[in-house]
Formats: sequence, C-alpha cells, structure tokens
Amino acid sequence: MTAPVLSNLYDAVVVGGGPAGLQAALTLGRMHRRTLLLDSGEYRNAPAEHMHNFVTHDGTPPAEFRAAARTELAAYATVTVRETAASAVVPDGAGFRVELAAEAGGAASFTAHAVVLATGMRDTLPAIPGLEPLFGTVAAVCPYCHGHELSGKHVAVLGSGPHVTRVAFLLERIASRLTVLTDGADLDPVIRAQLDGAGVAVRPEPVKELSRSAAGATVSFAEGPAEEVGGIFVAAEFAQRAPFAEQLGLRMLASGAVEIDAMGRTSVPGVFAAGDMAHTAALPMPMASVLTAASSGLVAAAAADGDLLTRDHPA
Repeated sequence: MTAPVLSNLYDAVVVGGGPAGLQAALTLGRMHRRTLLLDSGEYRNAPAEHMHNFVTHDGTPPAEFRAAARTELAAYATVTVRETAASAVVPDGAGFRVELAAEAGGAASFTAHAVVLATGMRDTLPAIPGLEPLFGTVAAVCPYCHGHELSGKHVAVLGSGPHVTRVAFLLERIASRLTVLTDGADLDPVIRAQLDGAGVAVRPEPVKELSRSAAGATVSFAEGPAEEVGGIFVAAEFAQRAPFAEQLGLRMLASGAVEIDAMGRTSVPGVFAAGDMAHTAALPMPMASVLTAASSGLVAAAAADGDLLTRDHPA
C-alpha cells in the first residue's frame, strides 16, 4: 500500500526565488521530487535594469528572467511556489521545519527531508548622498556584469582600498578615461604609484553628492570642480540577507558567506546552499553572477537529490 502524502511534508524546500533557487527547484522538479519554493520577492539584483554576461540572456531584465523561470516551473506538477518569506529553518527529527513569516497565509510551517538555501546577500553601499538611487544603473560593483555598457565613457572608481587598482585596470580597455574617487581617504603609496603609472586620475577630496545627469552622473566634491561621469564602480559591503545560516549553525567563511563543498553541501547534513550566499573555501569571495548562481542551484539540487536517493534506498 502506498503511504499517504502529507500536505506539509516535502522532499525539499528551496528558500529563495532568485536564479539559484529557481534553478534548484527546476532540477528537483525534473526529478519528480516534491518541492516547495519560497520566494520572498526580495532580490539582490532588483535595482539592475538588465542582466549581462549570461549567454542567451545578455541584456534581459531580471524580472523578465524570473517570470520566464516561473512559467517553466509551472509545468512540473511536483513543484509548488509560494510567494512568501521564511522566518526560520530548524532541525525537526530526521528533517527540517521551515516556518513562514507571520504575514504569510495558509500553513504556518512545512517540513522537508532536505533544504536548499538560496537567499543571497544584502549589499550595503558607501554612505554618500545620491548613490543609492543610481545603484543598478549608473553605479555598479562588477565590471564583468556592467562594464561594457560604459564603453568610451568617463568612468569613476569609488574607494581607496586595494580593489581600486584591479577595477580600474579591468576597465582601462573599456573606458575612455578613468578617475579614482577616494572620498577623502588616503591611498596606499603603492596603489597610488600603480594608478599614476597607468595614467589613472585621482580625486582625493570628499565626495559631497552624486546626482543623475544626461551623461550618467555628476559627482560634486567638498572642494574643487564637479566631475561628469558615465558610470561609477563601488565596493559594497555584503552580508547574509536571511538569518538561516546562523539559526542552523552553518560553518561560515571569512567573506561572510556559507562554506560549501563542491556539490553545495553545507556543514549540516541535509542543508545545501547555492548562489552568492555561499562558496567553497578555495574562492576568496562569492561570485555575484546570475549565471554562476543558477549553475550552483543545479549542482546543489542534484546533490540534495542524491542524498534523498540514499534515504529512499539505504542499501
């Protein structure tokens, strides 16, 4: 006799509806695993008008990508999508209990044999007036994702840390002119010598304000003339968007990301992580890319399915 299906029991719950979570749900659905995808509606790349450096999706708006993925998931009968946030993920017997946020309707919690966390990171930008409204369009963090669109333009790199030389040198074949904005901070003499040697201008004055302009943005300083730039690259600080890694006691890396193995397994059996919230110890930081996030979602889901297989057939 076939055991009855418990409505609140799933093979896997995927927490997060970005590219990593969507791909994880698709992979599990294709293996006919009873899967619940929880989507809070918050996405790291929400400010971006377009995705780039993703073959067949170069220039696609992120919302359009998510909508297409949702349409594909609807074809799989074993996948359920709920537009709600999770509030807690805790061990429960041989599996896990995923509790929903207080405002969610319907069942207050679900249980699953496996959990795939794909909740992403949250960016904190430098506290410069006018920067946040520009983020995702004129201001960005990744030259691989947003550099080409600034071809032939004057580009600024905001900051004073070691990243400024790398970002500037990545952009030197793309931008017509480069300027590092230190916002009142001192550059290391070695960094300054590298920039000077490459012909990169440096503005050491504190940045007073950024405002959108026809060219891209106007940078106003506490002293001296303003600069018109086509784009600005910043080094944002990032941290876990959700509390689940801490709740589960997952092993973390110095970057602030969850440590995973090559298959997306965390330090807690049955819990997998994908997307920019996690990376292997071999990498210095997570790869903030839609393509790599989706790829990691597939890998983590395949690993979860493999672990579920050993549960189905212990021998």
